[in-house]
Amino acid sequence: MNFLSDPTLLALALALPAGATLAIAMLGRWPNLREAATLLAALLLFGVVMTLLAHVLAGARPELHLASVAPGLTLALKIDPLGMLFAAVAATLWIVNSLYSIGYMRGNDEPRQTMFYACFAIAISATMGLAFSSNLFTLFVFYEVLSLSTYPLVTHKQSPAAMRAGRVYLLTLIGASMVLLLPAIVWTGLVAGTLDFRTGGILAGKLGDDALALLFALFVFGTAKAAVMPLHRWLPAAMVAPTPVSALLHAVAVVKAGVFTILKVSVSVFGIETLQTSGASQWLVYVAGFTIVAASIIALRADDLKRRLAYSTIGQLSYIVLAAALASPVAVIGAGLHIAAHAVSKITLFFAAGSVYTAEHVTRVSQMDGIGRRMPWTMGAFAIGALSMIGLPPTAGFLGKWFILDAATGATDWFAVGVILVSTVLNAAYFLPILTRAFLRPANGPRQEAPLAMVIALTVTAAGTIGLFLFPGVPFRLASMIMGG
Repeated sequence: MNFLSDPTLLALALALPAGATLAIAMLGRWPNLREAATLLAALLLFGVVMTLLAHVLAGARPELHLASVAPGLTLALKIDPLGMLFAAVAATLWIVNSLYSIGYMRGNDEPRQTMFYACFAIAISATMGLAFSSNLFTLFVFYEVLSLSTYPLVTHKQSPAAMRAGRVYLLTLIGASMVLLLPAIVWTGLVAGTLDFRTGGILAGKLGDDALALLFALFVFGTAKAAVMPLHRWLPAAMVAPTPVSALLHAVAVVKAGVFTILKVSVSVFGIETLQTSGASQWLVYVAGFTIVAASIIALRADDLKRRLAYSTIGQLSYIVLAAALASPVAVIGAGLHIAAHAVSKITLFFAAGSVYTAEHVTRVSQMDGIGRRMPWTMGAFAIGALSMIGLPPTAGFLGKWFILDAATGATDWFAVGVILVSTVLNAAYFLPILTRAFLRPANGPRQEAPLAMVIALTVTAAGTIGLFLFPGVPFRLASMIMGG
């Protein structure tokens, strides 16, 4: 796609998944064509994003002005290394999630499949817009579109439990963004005179230390998609949704939009140097640390598999938040790497959980005796994802955690060091018993796997979890470039 200009490619990154929504709706009566349209759009988007990735790695910073809403309020796109990393992760995982969804939705005879694929495509379009936002106003618009487009996915089953989960989901995410995030953006615009993202930030010398700490708190808690406690309950509540939706929430888009926003604001609104000198982010070290440990303890006690994975996500996200709070170049690299590592690892875990449900109708850890012997491909992939969440080599989860630990040690922040070490032990404590049950206890029943499309998808992401450790070049280059814009 090198024959297309960078602004055209930027426009296509939003237009392809948005256009797929219309195609999916029109082809709803023909499931094979509908799903072919989904896969084709995902493949085309991947091609566009990979082309942009090559340009960004070569030093380009493509821009595109979309609209002027009011003086000082413009919808505009500009790619930087952090946004490129997020977009590349989302575009890549949309392909495997689409393949997995075909097997899952058909294998479980799920209703309203056309709406599912259409809303998923809108969510991906919003993710691209958020990742490539040039300013806080554009980011806020796409952040809200992502919340609204994923609500029908959370309530997909339309059962009383699903509708309750949807209310919690929407009330928490929209409520926090309107009550906390939007005022933070307005405040920033008033004191900085701009909402544009800039290398080094836009707030240096604009506010006192206490005011900076308060503004930073508004951004952190206003970004409820990051699931920092106490604004985390929407995430386990949303597990009532089908597994491909859980994968979207945990790996592809929603929670990554949350931690991306916090990291983006830290680097390009406040600036790492400003956060260091003012101490405005120091309080977040303790909040993120509490979230990591508390979520891990809750996960340890959860028998429902998806609930255990949900609280694992809450803890893992706060590693990235902790890195932002440490406010150092090494920590930022660790945060960038962990965004990619957590995405590919956690989607593997949810794919495996959905495969177990589809093939065996098992949803609880206590029901998983011998299931690794009956479903070796599925549980082998689960084992790789689990080891990555613990942070063991040769899996991707080791990389980001190592850099964050190095940053905490370098800052002599022994609280952060302790949190990382204790949580690693807790991660092992709630993942390893699943593996011992699955592989070391007798199998009760014949060997069988989920539909082939699901097994292929989870095998690919499990391989990617190891591949990202062995060949971390591109994510590491992008993470290393974040501080330079």
